[in-house]
Amino acid sequence: MASVGTYLNFPRNTEEAFNFYKSVFGGEFTGDGIMRFGSMPPQEGAPPLAEADKNLVMHVGLSILGGHMLMGTDAPESMGFKVAMGNNSYICLSPDTRAETKRLFDALSTGGKVEMELQDMFWGSYYGSCTDKFGVQWMFDCVEKA
Repeated sequence: MASVGTYLNFPRNTEEAFNFYKSVFGGEFTGDGIMRFGSMPPQEGAPPLAEADKNLVMHVGLSILGGHMLMGTDAPESMGFKVAMGNNSYICLSPDTRAETKRLFDALSTGGKVEMELQDMFWGSYYGSCTDKFGVQWMFDCVEKA
């Protein structure tokens, strides 16, 4: 079923932040819990992952009020990120179909900036991200297979 969530970026303290949110809202982390960068397969053309970054959080999710999904990742400078207020959150859309994902992505990125083109990812989703013409950041994560 389609859903919307909030995705938060932290410089290196996602695990601390999400353990705090878990203590406030209760529940358990979704899926297999905290996914680490060290479990990610090597990416073609990308430099090797620094040893200090392997234990950082690649993804974590926690269902909060009303089924709203709060998700997060570490976005350290060593990986080319510069987290600051304004670029530390995304609205994450999970449409039911790849066609709807593409339609929304194309519409929201028009006049804005594509950060990552829609593509099949190693975790099994059709994924992409963009910033719209008003500066709002969007992620798209569709699990429908091609």
